[in-house]
Amino acid sequence: MMNRREFVGAALAAGAMQAAPLGMPIGCQLYPVRDRIPQDFDGLLKELAQIGFRTIETCSPPGYQKSGFTALESKAPAEIKKAMHAAGLRCTSSHYPLRELRTAMDERVEYAVALGLEQMVISSFGLPRDAKLADWAKAAEEANKLGEKAKKAGLRMGFHNHNTEFAMLEGKLIYDEIQRVFDPKLVQGQFQVTTISLGYDPAEMIAKYSGRILSMHLSDWSATTKKMAPVGQGSIDWKKLFAAAKKAGVKNYFVEMDMDAMKASCAFLKTLKA
Repeated sequence: MMNRREFVGAALAAGAMQAAPLGMPIGCQLYPVRDRIPQDFDGLLKELAQIGFRTIETCSPPGYQKSGFTALESKAPAEIKKAMHAAGLRCTSSHYPLRELRTAMDERVEYAVALGLEQMVISSFGLPRDAKLADWAKAAEEANKLGEKAKKAGLRMGFHNHNTEFAMLEGKLIYDEIQRVFDPKLVQGQFQVTTISLGYDPAEMIAKYSGRILSMHLSDWSATTKKMAPVGQGSIDWKKLFAAAKKAGVKNYFVEMDMDAMKASCAFLKTLKA
């Protein structure tokens, strides 16, 4: 039987499921608020839940030791999972640098399963600026092998793009090349929608790679200020984007901005009918 705290958390999550775009709970990535983790992790989780978030994407503590996640290394995954559930949250995804998975994939899979994750996302290939197209393809092949291990454990592997992958190299768009190499049964994209700042319509890109995009990172882009803006306060057509995401089979989405922008973004997403 559920205790009172667990019941309240489940009720909050159920309410969010009914209101959010894609019929899924609104999620956020912890990275922008990582400075709060060592200070008051439980308080941070409660605040995010009060804002309206119901799912969390975190970052691997060993892989992000210098980014505020070291404080979670001393906590067992069951303890972190319990704290999130107590706040009415679920942790469904986590970021990992490729170099970390390259050396400790088995341990990270074990941790992910214990934490209750559904997705493991490669945050970066970590390639040098002078990397050739063949280097990108080689890293994508390596991701396929890691994705095979994740799949055997019941997890899905993703790859998070940055603007770097939307550069032309040797006459080809890097993102097109790595998507060509990825086996969609093993690795799918986590699409960073602010590629609109480079002239790429995120809805069109997601439609182009329908069935190959696992999740999205959300933040808006102001064509006026040339800076990121809270979701709903920039130039992205969110109804168009979520319609494309639904058709393409996107599984979830995470707002990735500072706390004030996350508050405004969540408020907008609650009203978005998509």
